Amino acid sequence: MRRLAAAAASTIIALTVLPTAALAQPSHDTDAPAGSHRERDARGALSPLARQLGRQALPAGDGWAAAGPGTTGGSAATAEQIHVVSSRAELVAALGGDNATNATNATAKIVYVRGDIDGFESADGRLLDCADLADPGYSLQEYLAAYDPAVWGRVAPSGPLEEARVRSVTNQTRQTQINVGPNTTIIGLRDARLTGLTLMIDRATNVIVRNITFDDARDCFPAWSPTDGEAGNWNSQYDLVSVRRSENVWIDHNTFTDGDNPDSAQPVHFGRPHQVHDGALDITHTASLVTVSWNRFSGRDKLMLIGSSNTVGPDVGRLNVTLHHNFFDGGLQRLPRVRFGQVDVYNNAYRLGGDGFQYAIGVGVQSAVHAENNHFTLDADVSAADLLYDWGGTAITTRGNWVSSAGAPSRPVDLVAAYNAGHDPDLSPDAGWTPTLRHGPVLPAPLVPLLVRPLAGADRLPL
Repeated sequence: MRRLAAAAASTIIALTVLPTAALAQPSHDTDAPAGSHRERDARGALSPLARQLGRQALPAGDGWAAAGPGTTGGSAATAEQIHVVSSRAELVAALGGDNATNATNATAKIVYVRGDIDGFESADGRLLDCADLADPGYSLQEYLAAYDPAVWGRVAPSGPLEEARVRSVTNQTRQTQINVGPNTTIIGLRDARLTGLTLMIDRATNVIVRNITFDDARDCFPAWSPTDGEAGNWNSQYDLVSVRRSENVWIDHNTFTDGDNPDSAQPVHFGRPHQVHDGALDITHTASLVTVSWNRFSGRDKLMLIGSSNTVGPDVGRLNVTLHHNFFDGGLQRLPRVRFGQVDVYNNAYRLGGDGFQYAIGVGVQSAVHAENNHFTLDADVSAADLLYDWGGTAITTRGNWVSSAGAPSRPVDLVAAYNAGHDPDLSPDAGWTPTLRHGPVLPAPLVPLLVRPLAGADRLPL
């Protein structure tokens, strides 16, 4: 076993972590005018290996994002379109110059993130807070007094205070949502962190995001939804990364976390947690051809929503996503939750349990999940029967998955059979398709945590 693990580790590092000449794109170092100020600044800040990784494309066959034209991001960028940024203003400028229109900027570009960039940073470098973004007509205390179900009833908030909250959300979106256009690579240098912002990839084809810690995309103005569930819920708007209406997107070697501001530490209003976070990485609104690889999702509630509505319509035939070699560490739900798409979930490591755990893989309307050779490490309060949840789906293929419960040795488990033994109606064990887009070996499940835990997440690439 030890020899097999060592051999598998060498293979994975060679194929996934180190930038080989076959995967890296040719250098464009000679394209810039001699003596270009921007060229000198960018190159002076980057090592040769960092420049090579910045031009690295998704390997052929590496999940759904390799379909069609594949995913090359900003690999064709000229020297003038290579940027090193360390502030929100510099990030917006590198992505095209105007956050309102950057989503349509299709110029090939490579953006290296240095240090910590805060989405609440103003143009003059001052850090804003929620009070700075609030509409003059909004106050949380007044909102709580007005829409307390004991006073207002169990109907949706309306009127001037709710309208002021919506205007406040508009202010925050303008400030903390950073829009990304097509043909873009965003890659972090050592210890790169994007804090308090949403990286929005909307209608943007051919995007690569790598080696960044995404931290605390908090919503200053959550909405009270009194009919969401039996007791109502507070709902937030902002994901750490959101992929919408886009194709050929590669999300690789990132870390997603709420940092020191978890939802578990939020106050309770109307008997429900005042939740200030939405998803870690949501893939919705007809997005498709996405590969999510070697990421670490740490200690969050909602992690990954694939498909945002049960309505049969434009999402049909879309939402095709591959998840491989990710480490889901302590998430409570949506690991992922899937509607409609053909989603390949293989060689992922899960460590799950604790208060509030709900499920790992959500089987939603017309979803077709293929879950193969994943490894689940579970606390004593979670069983294999808890790993799937039926959100209106009918089938999921599960093969070669192993579970270790409460410190016991790992053993193979048929996840569908475990679910069906304790739930009705049964799920079918055949999702109706077999993945073909995979790069490198599919590891036996017992090896997955040995490799994925130390290698997944930001700061594992040699930058």
